[in-house]
Amino acid sequence: MLIFSILTVAGAYLIGSVSSAVWIGKSFFGIDVREYGSGNAGFTNTVRVIGWKAGIPVFVIDIFKGWLAVKLSYITGLYPLESYAFVNFQLILGAAAVLGHIFPIYTAFKGGKGVATILGLILAVDPITTLVCMAIFLLVFLTTRYVSLSSLIAGFSFPVIMIFVFKTTIPSLIIFSLIVTTLLFLTHQKNIQRLLDKEENRAKIFKRRKLDEE
Repeated sequence: MLIFSILTVAGAYLIGSVSSAVWIGKSFFGIDVREYGSGNAGFTNTVRVIGWKAGIPVFVIDIFKGWLAVKLSYITGLYPLESYAFVNFQLILGAAAVLGHIFPIYTAFKGGKGVATILGLILAVDPITTLVCMAIFLLVFLTTRYVSLSSLIAGFSFPVIMIFVFKTTIPSLIIFSLIVTTLLFLTHQKNIQRLLDKEENRAKIFKRRKLDEE
């Protein structure tokens, strides 16, 4: 059982390591997004460097990676459904996928910040709270056009809504939500500074950003 659990976690990491930003950028646009902008292989930098035609599929795929990794818990049948042990295993699988996205083995361990993959993770574990946070993200984004600010506010809302609105009592899920929010802010320190300095780039909807502007 332990070996099977370890293999499943390793599989979740490999799923997360699929760098959609690098793959789509190189295959369809001849661009390695890691060489431009922030250098991150994620949704935000893909939109900044290439545009929404690449950004949207990258976003969807990265969400799916986190969701699929968590769903491996149902295939294995290692723990009783909805038990604390089952939820804990789901979180471990999701965390492995996020780790894979940030440090992908296929692309020299240089990936993205993992926001979309985390979104897929929490969507699989707690879909109702996640959908509310997605609505918050969309509202902030349409109002400001700052992807980073939208992510930060939605991330901060996640544990607040989970704990105080939906009254979640699963300890590991509460702790996880707080860790996710903390990591989100830690990985966005540069973005936060640029927002404070009013230097953060706004997303240009339906427009491709020229590479020589970076």
